[in-house]
Amino acid sequence: MDLRDVQLFLIITETRSLTQAARRLDVSPMAVSRRLASLERQLNTRLVQRTTRSVSLTQEGAEFLPYARALLEAEEGARALFDPKVKGVTGLLRVTAPSGFGQRHILPLVPRLLAENPAMRIDLQLSEAVVDIVGGGFDVAIRIAPLRDSGLVARKIVDNPRVLCASPAWLRDHGTPKTLADLADHHCLRLTSVLQWTFDLDGQPTSISVDGRFSASSVESVRSLCVQGLGIAQLTLWDIKQELQEGSLVAISLADVQPQNLPIQALLPTTRYLPLRVSHFIDTLKASLA
Repeated sequence: MDLRDVQLFLIITETRSLTQAARRLDVSPMAVSRRLASLERQLNTRLVQRTTRSVSLTQEGAEFLPYARALLEAEEGARALFDPKVKGVTGLLRVTAPSGFGQRHILPLVPRLLAENPAMRIDLQLSEAVVDIVGGGFDVAIRIAPLRDSGLVARKIVDNPRVLCASPAWLRDHGTPKTLADLADHHCLRLTSVLQWTFDLDGQPTSISVDGRFSASSVESVRSLCVQGLGIAQLTLWDIKQELQEGSLVAISLADVQPQNLPIQALLPTTRYLPLRVSHFIDTLKASLA
């Protein structure tokens, strides 16, 4: 198949418009439509549903999307292989990750990745929202929350247990809880979307409803108020590892339950034709957390 038509298909998926794709390529909308139709004939399937206002991927188009990206990546990699000016991995790496984890553990890696790989570009999107990584064109998503059933491929990066924590001042003034029931005597600082705290009991998850005077949509806000001594929070190890090491937060162990593990994982659209830049990023992140 003509790789220019494959590139056109990718541009259409990004713009969701034949007209916008035509403008980007500086060709007529009719030419875009003909080239898309040509690609669909070669694949013997419809990739895009067209309307007068917009376009959307068919199921077959969504399945073809990672292969389309891989085809262009393979071409770019082959050209770079014989280019003496190219050093390291190449291409655009698109990553989505939770904002707190991304700020603390991914953003600091960017200068090194760019310095060691001059032909590499990085687009890092930090958000608490669970995005569609296939439809959004992401190479990899870093996830900490429990994974939903999907066709995505998960690679574990590091263990990440939930941790009950509080400031030394809070524990001095209010005592240290020993059991689940003791949490009722403390202000619980929680994420707005997390109405229950989960633990392991005899190998099975168990949850309790928590309430307090403060909740927030971001890990950063909950962590900050916890450090300031406003109550107890349940975050994950890698959210508060720095504070635990500094002593501004103290981990709390309960006698009747154990911490639940929420491993940090990399979600991939597919492991077939995995671009080198993606595996290099995952290896770099894993080494930094080791």
